[in-house]
Amino acid sequence: MTAIDRIPELLEQGAAFDAEYRGGLSDHRPMALLALARLGASAARLADFARRYSLRLQPAPPHAAWPAGEAWASHLGQRQAWPIYRDLFLQWLSHEDAGEVLQQALPRLMQGVGAAAFHGLIRTAYAVQGRRRQELADALAYWACRWLDLGSASAAAGTGRSTDAQAVLRQLRASASDADLIFQRMQTAAQQARFQTTADRLQVGPDTLAQLATLAAMAYAASGNFTALHLVTSAHAMRLLLPYVDQPQAAVQAYWRAFAAAVCASGLQAGEAPPARPWPELLALALASDDEHVIKLVDSCREEQRAYSGALVWQQAATRACLGAA
Repeated sequence: MTAIDRIPELLEQGAAFDAEYRGGLSDHRPMALLALARLGASAARLADFARRYSLRLQPAPPHAAWPAGEAWASHLGQRQAWPIYRDLFLQWLSHEDAGEVLQQALPRLMQGVGAAAFHGLIRTAYAVQGRRRQELADALAYWACRWLDLGSASAAAGTGRSTDAQAVLRQLRASASDADLIFQRMQTAAQQARFQTTADRLQVGPDTLAQLATLAAMAYAASGNFTALHLVTSAHAMRLLLPYVDQPQAAVQAYWRAFAAAVCASGLQAGEAPPARPWPELLALALASDDEHVIKLVDSCREEQRAYSGALVWQQAATRACLGAA
């Protein structure tokens, strides 16, 4: 059996697990499996990773039906709603194809794109590529139940004069928070008095997402910061899902707000990026790793380098993930 042949079975097995474990950590099993497959893992390697990763997970809660007649967005941001959202999205995907469901659901979901430190977004992007109905339903359900309210954008959002995302990010204030989870620290950051007016200074345009993706890679390569890692993988996920959004500028505007909040909450410190190692070495290290974040980061960096300019920063970020500051 080839690796590609093994993926559907392993993804279906994942339906037995909850979306989170150990007090709010996201299940990375499906995302890491799909990343490993794209990086060239064998069927045996995929099965071994799935078996070992599954040991940390919790059983899925009992099935619960979506309340008849309720608007689909009526339980956004309610963690306990994951079972009913699973049911809703599975029914939805049974009647319409994935592209149609995404076109209808994504505009609202994007307004809470920072859900679970972007893991709803990231899991959904991988699920689209995995082409399994249950996994896509579970991913969308996770995004919905962890939908992150960072406040409403002001009337001035996107009308700022600056098109330089880095310049605007430098004007933001760092946010101090003792919260354990990234998304909780993002909420604190977005509540700062000047956060809204500062974020509004960026004029979101066609190249904004590429700017943010590159800045995330630069930040991670130079620091190894865990929040910056999620900015790299979330920017990759945004690029994959934007073709399903009728108004991409609005989606990127919402992503920018969440990205800015994450930067404020990250505690980023300037450092020096490591010398880039060649891709064959990086792929071998990622394929041998049991760290789901290393696997996804290397996959995202390789894909982003292909999609954008081919800049060395993507290899530097992947090197940081695999070898630290080597």
